[in-house]
Amino acid sequence: MGPVAVKSYPGKQLVKPHPTSCEPAGRATQEIDYGRREKAGYVFGALQPSTGETFTTSYARRTLVNWIDFLVRVEEWIPKDVERVYAVLDNLTMHRAVDVLLFNLAYPRWEFVFQPTYAAYLNLIEPWWKTLRSLALKGRRFESWQEIEEAVQKATAYWNAHKHPYIWGRRRRHQPRRKPGIAQLPKVA
Repeated sequence: MGPVAVKSYPGKQLVKPHPTSCEPAGRATQEIDYGRREKAGYVFGALQPSTGETFTTSYARRTLVNWIDFLVRVEEWIPKDVERVYAVLDNLTMHRAVDVLLFNLAYPRWEFVFQPTYAAYLNLIEPWWKTLRSLALKGRRFESWQEIEEAVQKATAYWNAHKHPYIWGRRRRHQPRRKPGIAQLPKVA
């Protein structure tokens, strides 16, 4: 998900738009945030699009050791009856390291697929990160990295409890049927 800093995340709060006899109209305010209080970290995640189940874990730094540890955890998380695991990755140098090739030799069911440069939309987990940010971070203020880790874990547990197959593209909304206009074609029997 990239670096997640310990800070305030703006959200939507109800503001009273009209003044009353007792109170003036409300104003949208947010406390002043003077930057990082502690430090930032990284959230690594995996998504099974067919079921919608997700797995996240957080690390203080984005290192090769953490990446291999994450891959091992995902290997344990994925059921053993799955024959092939496709990992869609960006072109980060860490994803092509020798240790990743050794991991691939140790776990032959894995296949790493590298997406083209500037094509993040091809990775199904990218829109899910937006959903995770909305569930875990939006409208909250965090004082420590542990609070962010807890929020991400709770949001992931919530998502997995309400999971559904994740479909690529926009969510289709019900559109009411339009009534025919003046230029309606005649019905032919």
